[in-house]
Amino acid sequence: MASNACHILEAALERMDDIIAGKSSGFFTHYLKNTTASLVIAAPMALQHTEALKALLEGWGSEREQESVRKQVSTDTADVILRWLKRGEVNASSSANGESYQQRLSRLEGDKESLILQVSVLTDQVEAQGAKISDLKSSLVEHQQKLRSAGEMLQQEFLHRTSLESQKLSLMGEVSYLKLKLSDMEGKQGYGAERQHKAENIIKELRTLKEKVEHLEDQKLQYEKKLKATKVNRLSASGDSGESERSISTSSRHFLPYFADTDYSRLRRTQSGGFQSADPEAAPFKRGGLRATAGPRLTRTPEASASSRDMSVPFSQWTKEQVCGWLEDFGLGQYVNLTRQWVESGQTLLSATPQDLEKEMRMRNPLHRKKLQLALRAFSTKTVEKSSELDYIWVARWLDDIGLPQYKDQFHEARVDGRMIQYLTVNDLLSLKVTSQLHHLSIKCAIHVLHANKFNPNCLRRRPGEERNPSPSEVVQWSNHRVMEWLRSADLAEFAPNLRGSGVHGGLIILEPRFSSETLALLLNIPPQKTLLRRHLATAFSALVGAQAAQEKREYANATGHVPLTTTAKVKPKKLGFTQFSHLRKRKQDDSLDYICPMDTGAVAVNGGSPPPSAALKGLSPPRQADQQEDEVETGAQTGSKH
Repeated sequence: MASNACHILEAALERMDDIIAGKSSGFFTHYLKNTTASLVIAAPMALQHTEALKALLEGWGSEREQESVRKQVSTDTADVILRWLKRGEVNASSSANGESYQQRLSRLEGDKESLILQVSVLTDQVEAQGAKISDLKSSLVEHQQKLRSAGEMLQQEFLHRTSLESQKLSLMGEVSYLKLKLSDMEGKQGYGAERQHKAENIIKELRTLKEKVEHLEDQKLQYEKKLKATKVNRLSASGDSGESERSISTSSRHFLPYFADTDYSRLRRTQSGGFQSADPEAAPFKRGGLRATAGPRLTRTPEASASSRDMSVPFSQWTKEQVCGWLEDFGLGQYVNLTRQWVESGQTLLSATPQDLEKEMRMRNPLHRKKLQLALRAFSTKTVEKSSELDYIWVARWLDDIGLPQYKDQFHEARVDGRMIQYLTVNDLLSLKVTSQLHHLSIKCAIHVLHANKFNPNCLRRRPGEERNPSPSEVVQWSNHRVMEWLRSADLAEFAPNLRGSGVHGGLIILEPRFSSETLALLLNIPPQKTLLRRHLATAFSALVGAQAAQEKREYANATGHVPLTTTAKVKPKKLGFTQFSHLRKRKQDDSLDYICPMDTGAVAVNGGSPPPSAALKGLSPPRQADQQEDEVETGAQTGSKH
């Protein structure tokens, strides 16, 4: 009974599933047309069987019996019943919502139409966005082209600016070189104007003197004519009267030339110095003639100097006029008047003390006294030093070469010459207002180079030569201007003008162990943040000084107690305590300890430290012929008197 009910229920559910699911449209159509009656009969039967199954299941009391019957039901049958019951729940919910299939279909169609409308709107938006994207792509391509063109223009501008900067640096170098030439020419022009003015004054004096001499000659002729007429008129007179007339004529003849010579010698004793007796307009201009150079030796020729004093005669036997003429040639002409009143012969100066010079000649400048005493000592010892051939005008040129032109006025005022340079002390420099430690070292190294070259006036090189890799022995002879030319060749022309007045020259670079690339960068005013420039300068500096000097500088810098060289360090005079006054005379007897550069250059230590690099002093090349010619043209007859 139960199994039959189950089979009937299973069949009914399968048929209901087919009807609901619509598996076969043909079967559903056939079923709708032909089996409407059977469907009406089968549906109540299925309901009845379901009710019967329900009653049967409720009638079983024990769960074991229900479990045994459930196990006998096939799996397919149970699945069909379960699916049918679930579909019934869906249909119940649909019917509960009151929505039929037609309503759902109409709702879905409305949703479809709205979706179609949304799709069309979205399609239009997508097309519009696609058009915008294409426009943006075209504008992007255009901007990329503009960016590339701007980059090319920027690169061209950068190259153009680089070329302009290089041209600017070269032009700045040329301008600095032209400024140096202009200053040199202005100095020459000033000297020339001064010489011309003094020569014109001398020419005027000579013309005035010539007129006076001619006037005296005319008076002499008139007196002679009168005497001759007197002789003719008195031929009949006595012999005594004739003898008296002859004596009168003789005395007149002697009197008039003496008057002319007295006036002539009075003019010669003026501050203008000696002059030539010949007509200056008739004589051609020549070096050493009517004072082609500036100084107190105006119109004094070498012939006149040689005739006024014989150099073979000892200085102690010189006359007063010879001594005064020598003082004028020596650059101390301002003391001639007082010297003429005090000095009887050269021996007076040889035996004079510094106190006598200050009292009798009023020579209060200690450097003037030192200059005179050094010259007198050379006369006493009869020693001829090469430095004595360099006068104070050459010293002014030498200060330009070593980069210290700011001290030219002080040196010129003190009449510092080559011999004083050789015996220069620290106190002398302080009295010349040279207080910078760096400038003291610059002068010291420059004097060292002069010693090594035996005080050759043309030993410093001012212009670059043909050398490509100069050795330290050549660099040590570079002037300040030559160092500036090296900076321009090392692509540092922008900072080269900063070396003017710094005292940097080749001797300081090579001989001073404390002078390094850092010191040079400090003098060139290269900012510390420009590390690439400072590194480039250090590389060029090491290649310039050579491996040996660079190693010595590094060792000196790494030594204990090393004090780096700065531009602000000052040199102060040594203060003597009360216990040191007893040793003052002993110190004065040995002045070589205070010299800026002692006489023995081979054994001297640079700045009291390590000895100078050997490569800098061995094989010092002779001065170039071009430099010698340039010095001969510019200095001319500017060397002082030789004794």
